[in-house]
Amino acid sequence: MVIVTDFTENAVRRIRAAAASGDRLRIRGGGSKDFYGEALEGDVLDITPLNGVISYEPSELVVTALAGTPLAELESLLLAQGQCLPFEPPHFSANSTPPPPSGATQHSGTAAGSAATVGGMVAAGLSGPARASVGAVRDYVLGVKLINGKGEHLTFGGQVMKNVAGYDVSRLMVGAMGTLGLLLEVSLKVLPIAPLEATLKFEMPQAQALSQLNTWGGQPLPLNASCWLEEGENNRKGTLYLRLRGAVAAVEAACARLGGQRLSNVQAAADWIRCRDQQLPWFKARTDTQDLWRLSVPQTTPPLDLPDSPLIEWHGGQRWVRADAAQGPKLRELAAIAGGSATLFIAARARQQAATARFDVLKPPLDRIHRGLKREFDPAGVFNPHRMHADW
Repeated sequence: MVIVTDFTENAVRRIRAAAASGDRLRIRGGGSKDFYGEALEGDVLDITPLNGVISYEPSELVVTALAGTPLAELESLLLAQGQCLPFEPPHFSANSTPPPPSGATQHSGTAAGSAATVGGMVAAGLSGPARASVGAVRDYVLGVKLINGKGEHLTFGGQVMKNVAGYDVSRLMVGAMGTLGLLLEVSLKVLPIAPLEATLKFEMPQAQALSQLNTWGGQPLPLNASCWLEEGENNRKGTLYLRLRGAVAAVEAACARLGGQRLSNVQAAADWIRCRDQQLPWFKARTDTQDLWRLSVPQTTPPLDLPDSPLIEWHGGQRWVRADAAQGPKLRELAAIAGGSATLFIAARARQQAATARFDVLKPPLDRIHRGLKREFDPAGVFNPHRMHADW
């Protein structure tokens, strides 16, 4: 671990020097999520030298990896043991083409050429199609080691759930966009790959699809992921894709009960990876003047008055919308009325990244908590300035 020691010693020196001089550091792994967040500022602190799996106990369903470890490498290691990261973290590698799986139970989503790292996965806190059924990234983080803005080494959590008592500080790092500290290593809970999966296809309009998903959600069915969208110029009715995962008997019984068209697992698995990484034609059809918005709303929310037909995931809870810049305020209002939030996920190519605020303004109590945490972990404001909030 000489490389790790050298890296951490150098990182501590840079962090303390930056805190003393007022300079800023931008923590960066593979850069696969550089598009996400408010701004990219500061001298780059590259974490990719922190590469490798420290420990893996398949029988204990726990793995610990350095923050710069490529996500694809970790997923390949797990796949060899018949295990996975069930929340399906996105890779967002523009040059990667998801390979078709060899069988029905292979769904690691490993993409050749992916730049995504374990640290970036935790920092961004983004989950894939299965999130509504299996939980989010934070639900699988058991512990972390990091360096704070004072150059101090901190350890939170461990490798078993019982180590997590009181405030689960390790999970604060999930979605913090690197603003609270430099992640060194992460311990994660993993799960066995389901014995069987199946994808069913239904032709139905949005309102019917949302109603049906809510009905199915209240029944003992092995639901895992869903995606509704209008495909092609002539498909104004819409298509619902439903993925089932679980025991063989449970999946087969659900398929017989629900009906629909059962798709080839090989093609369906590849399409779910494309959905995860936003490589479906729906995402690619966004014009140079359109932003991509992510609306997070209760699953029971009926169809919204949106400027364009959305792509809906998470059984209705996540709705992707293509919209021109002027429509942003309306989207925020619609999400707020529904009891949710709206995020400018990717800004239009035709305008600058910081053209408008990416995230909703926090309510005062939550804003105070965020700022208090930032002061405790990074009092000099060294890490990832303005990545989450314009005035941080």
